[in-house]
Amino acid sequence: MDSALTTIGLPVALCIIMLGLGLSLTVRDFTRLLSMPWTIVLVLGCQILLLPLFCFGLVLVFVTRFDLSPLLAVGMMMMAASPGGTTASLYSYLFKGNVALNISLTAINSLTALVTLPLITGFSLGYFTEGGSIGLQTDKMVQVFAVILVPVAVGMLIRAKLTTFAERMEKPVKLGSVLVLVAVIVGAIAAEWANLPEYILSVGLMVLVFNVVSLATGYWAPRLVGTERPEAVASCMEIGLHNTTLSLTIAVTVLNSTEIAIPSAVYGVLMFFTAAVAGALLNRRGAREDRAGARVS
Repeated sequence: MDSALTTIGLPVALCIIMLGLGLSLTVRDFTRLLSMPWTIVLVLGCQILLLPLFCFGLVLVFVTRFDLSPLLAVGMMMMAASPGGTTASLYSYLFKGNVALNISLTAINSLTALVTLPLITGFSLGYFTEGGSIGLQTDKMVQVFAVILVPVAVGMLIRAKLTTFAERMEKPVKLGSVLVLVAVIVGAIAAEWANLPEYILSVGLMVLVFNVVSLATGYWAPRLVGTERPEAVASCMEIGLHNTTLSLTIAVTVLNSTEIAIPSAVYGVLMFFTAAVAGALLNRRGAREDRAGARVS
């Protein structure tokens, strides 16, 4: 995983993706939140607090029972702290979720990650690695801030000053980010093909458990407080599909560790399949609920 494709390609892909996010951000993305404040608070609470705490407990179990390496533990925590990815909007659209909610959640969650991701990364390095502490990771945290913040800020500035140009460039930038990301992932998998079984054995079960719990929490937490199904589907995809490009890039380029990147790499592949299964199951459940409601009426 430590190749020119990942050390150069990943930062380029991330820069383009975060720039594209900035180009798409407007005041309307945030005013949408006003119509469903408690749903937003609940989803973000699950994403920012509940699931990282669950991941921490899960990692401790694997550290004590299965001798999980400290760097893989840090990688899991970093992956759990990464925000929802833009792919969540596509999956939400495919499975009848509230796409507008996904756009708003992705925007605010990405901005929140400017604070939470460096803090959780610093804490994890201090907790799981020998001799580490948050105080010793200040320079790394600053680098993480810069990696995330600068492209977003540039994109938002372009959007504010050159709105027509930003709207015209939004689709090409998104397409470019997808193409670069696919090239990086394919190249990284090809380069590490011989090591893939070892990676999957080391973190596969842990990643799968966390992913399934994330998807289930994303759907059922809103539903239990009376949120409608489209918003719950949007929440499911937002919480279950992480921006693993972000955590991968930070692991490889900022922390200089391919081992820390392994959980994000495995999660980044696995989540597309599990989210598709979850979406199909939720659609079937929704169809049954609709039929039952029609019979009652």
